[in-house]
Amino acid sequence: MPDPSHVIRTDGASKGNPGHASIAYLIEDADGHVVSSHGRYIGKQTNNVAEYTALVEALHAARELGVDRVEAFSDSELMVKQISGEYRVKNETLRPLYESVMAALRGFMSASVTHVPREQNRAADKLAGDVIRARMKALKEAEGAPAEASG
Repeated sequence: MPDPSHVIRTDGASKGNPGHASIAYLIEDADGHVVSSHGRYIGKQTNNVAEYTALVEALHAARELGVDRVEAFSDSELMVKQISGEYRVKNETLRPLYESVMAALRGFMSASVTHVPREQNRAADKLAGDVIRARMKALKEAEGAPAEASG
């Protein structure tokens, strides 16, 4: 009997566009329990690169968990419409990420990617935001760190 669908929630964030960027994803089992979550800083990127990177990494993580069926949700309307074929991928920077997503989706018995409003993507949005805030705080502390006194 095939396993029930797992839910993936992804988000990419960028402060400035391009700017300091992060990705986040959560993978939930059929009962809604989070079985994996991850957030990380990805350097200076656009929000669209961050959104695609989050989905690529989430899909790979789901496969590593042995998941065969996924329903992915993202608040990136552009990315979802490109994946569905409704929009073309015009930006050459996004093309390799788009191709990685499409290849990863083919690795599942069943897979879908659906657009949701940000309000329905709060957990991933919060995780991506927390990563950027932590990075920005660390950068400010490093810039403002007093020199060690010599004695």
